[in-house]
Amino acid sequence: MQTTPQTTKDISFEEFQSEILKDYKIAMTSRECSLLGRREVLTGKAKFGIFGDGKEVPQLAWAKVFQNGDFRSGYYRDQTFMMAIGALSIQQFFAGLYGDPNIDHDPMSAGRQMGGHFGTHSLDEKGEWKNLLEQKNSSADISPTAGQMPRLLGLAQASKVYRNVKGIHSPKFSNNGNEVAWGTIGNASTSEGLFFETINAAGVLQVPMVISVWDDEYGISVHAKHQTTKENISEILKGFQRDNKHKGYEILKVKGWDYVALVETYQRASKIAREEHVPVLIHVVELTQPQGHSTSGSHERYKSKERLDWEMENDCIRKMREWIITSSISTELELDTIDKNIKKQVREGKKLAWEDYQNPIKEEQQVAIQLITNLANSSINKVFIERVITELSNVSEPIRKDIASAVRRSLRYVISENSNEKQILNDWIDAYLEKIQPKYSSHLYSQSKKSALYIKEVLPTYDTSAEDVDGRLVLRDNFDVLFKKYPQVLIFGEDAGKIGDVNQGLEGLQEKYGELRVADVGIREATIMGQGIGMAMRGLRPIAEIQYLDYILYALQIMSDDLATLHYRTHGKQKAPVIVRTRGHRLEGIWHSGSQLGGVLNLIRGIHVLVPRNMTKAAGFYNTLLECDEPALVVECLNGYRLKEKLPTNLGEFKTPLGVVETLKTGSDITLVSYGSTLRLVQQAAKELLEVGIDAEVIDVQSLLPFDLNHDIVKSVAKTNRLMVIDEDVPGGASAYLLNAILGEQNAYQYLDSQPKTLTARAHRPAYGTDGDYFSKPSTEDIFESVYALMHEGNPNDYPKLR
Repeated sequence: MQTTPQTTKDISFEEFQSEILKDYKIAMTSRECSLLGRREVLTGKAKFGIFGDGKEVPQLAWAKVFQNGDFRSGYYRDQTFMMAIGALSIQQFFAGLYGDPNIDHDPMSAGRQMGGHFGTHSLDEKGEWKNLLEQKNSSADISPTAGQMPRLLGLAQASKVYRNVKGIHSPKFSNNGNEVAWGTIGNASTSEGLFFETINAAGVLQVPMVISVWDDEYGISVHAKHQTTKENISEILKGFQRDNKHKGYEILKVKGWDYVALVETYQRASKIAREEHVPVLIHVVELTQPQGHSTSGSHERYKSKERLDWEMENDCIRKMREWIITSSISTELELDTIDKNIKKQVREGKKLAWEDYQNPIKEEQQVAIQLITNLANSSINKVFIERVITELSNVSEPIRKDIASAVRRSLRYVISENSNEKQILNDWIDAYLEKIQPKYSSHLYSQSKKSALYIKEVLPTYDTSAEDVDGRLVLRDNFDVLFKKYPQVLIFGEDAGKIGDVNQGLEGLQEKYGELRVADVGIREATIMGQGIGMAMRGLRPIAEIQYLDYILYALQIMSDDLATLHYRTHGKQKAPVIVRTRGHRLEGIWHSGSQLGGVLNLIRGIHVLVPRNMTKAAGFYNTLLECDEPALVVECLNGYRLKEKLPTNLGEFKTPLGVVETLKTGSDITLVSYGSTLRLVQQAAKELLEVGIDAEVIDVQSLLPFDLNHDIVKSVAKTNRLMVIDEDVPGGASAYLLNAILGEQNAYQYLDSQPKTLTARAHRPAYGTDGDYFSKPSTEDIFESVYALMHEGNPNDYPKLR
């Protein structure tokens, strides 16, 4: 081993010594946090622990080359790195472990994620972008293994866009694309498809991305021989190595305990990625995991004695310590003193974090005890209430559940009593829940002034001589205006570039705006989604196109676990306002039907879901979304691109509001609610129903998430006293969601004279062909007969049985 790491400038021995000892202190601090953190879990103060022990030294080397403006997309072993860049203190580490909901105590997630999930703040208190070039950035982690990889691709691609697309004003986001996106992943997680999909995509795109694979030979309790061909990820990825003829990766391999070699390797990787925009993979081998995978089990159960002995001998901090001593950088005695001081600092930091977490709860506990005592003294059921008081008083380390539960249970004993003490306690618990609930539930959607809900409707305008054109042309011409208006907007997807998307809604735009702004990509939906998330996190406005709604299932895990939760899991400190464009509804066949919205709705809360009935409405949604700061899914009607619509004169300016329904036909007998392509069938059925004396009101939902914020549907039901929800999803899908909202949230049940109905597709995916569609999904005849049957039930004399 060399005795000095290669550096980019000459420094004195004293400076060199100081740098090494600083690194050693960080490594020891991180290790002691891991050791003490495990004890906190085992004693019950923390719920679960997963730590970065054994990975400390390579993360020190990585931190040396991580610059302001760079981004990390990692996983839950990177605590040493976060400490090394100054983004994680001892107290913050333990606050995260305890689940402290105070964002000042746990800046990573305000207690919303378990410890080990790291992020920095990209947004200020108003939800506005901070200057990301003035800080070292970490995108917020998620637990699903390899789930961080697609986002990493987008974070790296942003640098390529900023370097090569002219006209983007980006003083807060990029310095000519010189930023690197750094990813980390455990060796076992490289078995996931998301890893391989990202590897391939980054090699194609040639973006400044560096992936570190922390290789300790195990994934949970499973050895690498069960995980990876040849037990060696860099070996099997050799085909990605660039050469004189082919672009690809630079693949590097280094021992995780070799401090000097690690520093040199990360310096080389940084230079290649930053200057050449070439992706790099660093396979960091011979790492250890001293405490096993997590606090849920001991690694002695699955590792041999020989392996455990080897891990002890080759622990990266132990090897670094040996090198420091043999290189005369410091002495064993001096390092022992450092170790002793660090143990003390970590214990003190843990104590302070626990006190910060507990003190406000204990104050709340005392207030609650006093109020419940007052209640007891005024009640005939005093003896029963005193048991609750005793139980709450005996909790020495309370959580808020203890307090809320005790107060609510005590009120059960005074149901039939009326007293001032009861009213005071009632008011207190109401105020308490109102105050505490947001600590766990806020920021699912934007709370800033750029929330989509603040953007008002602007109607399309038309010349008196406005021509009828294919709906796709409304979209195309509107996108054209948006690309001129917003230099930071780009769109990418399968067939989106050269041919202008599969339905020509982007016809000619790649030639006009270039291959980086209107781009074709490979068939890889998960990383298309990741590209959108990562670029949106760096100030761009990407539109990620998934060719058909059915194929969004490939990307649904990323949408659900990453995009939908991002603003929530960072307590409003990060955002990714990516627009997901797709098409669906009523196409024929099992895998081109676009009818799985019920599942989507339940899995992507945190993303707006918009279902425009035509292309003018869809264009209006795009115009609205580009003025807000939230992610959304827009589902265009697949059979509507060739239907005729008037071409508006205010392209790029008219806006379709979110959460607002539209009444397409007024009526007095029944309210019919639908969306998308099925709406056209409902409208036709409503015309035919007039022939038999049934006047139906037809309402277009337009927006599923959010849904009918003005409660206009319940106003309709109050007039018609009957309700039917029609859609093409399976039974219990989106129609059930809508019915629950109308009845349960809007309380429309009180106005009903008959049972509310849903009319859905069959339980299976639709069969192929026009007949397959007719017999699988609601038809005009189905709608007519279902409405007629409902009217017959209520008034059989006026509406005799149809058949």
